[in-house]
Amino acid sequence: MSITKESYRGINYCTRCGNKLEILLDKENKLRPRCKKCGWTFYKNPIPASACVILNEKNEVVIIKRKYEPNPGEWALPSGYVEIDQSPDDCAIMEMKEETGLIGEIVKPLGYYPDFSPIYEKVITFGFLMRITGGELRAGDDAVEARYVALDECPEIVFSSHNLFLDQVRKMLSHEER
Repeated sequence: MSITKESYRGINYCTRCGNKLEILLDKENKLRPRCKKCGWTFYKNPIPASACVILNEKNEVVIIKRKYEPNPGEWALPSGYVEIDQSPDDCAIMEMKEETGLIGEIVKPLGYYPDFSPIYEKVITFGFLMRITGGELRAGDDAVEARYVALDECPEIVFSSHNLFLDQVRKMLSHEER
């Protein structure tokens, strides 16, 4: 995908001084909205997110039914956008508690996956295998429902990054069983 003027539709005014932005070629020969008055440049970057593969002692995974966009009513892993004051690790621990009522810690990072977003165009989701250390399973702030399911009995999971992380954990567990 190449960046065109159409890529910046809706990006009209400088967030520093309020002046109208102009879409110009920058020093890297890339089109970017830039303020001629104060020099501020808008960079369109992917949004970071974190997703949690939370396993209980039976190796069942926690899934949630989403309450809000994107994809309300669909099943997903507990997840959320990384805030400016968080690392992806911090975000995973917080989202686990907020969306499921479970307290936990990271067992291992599962990597990252770039994916399409209907809201932000592109997200980069960091996956984490999580261990439960406390709390009780319940649907939290962004979830309509939260439940444990066997890894091989998951309903359709809406985000491809979440499916990738689930597949990694399935493979990891099948290697441990040998």
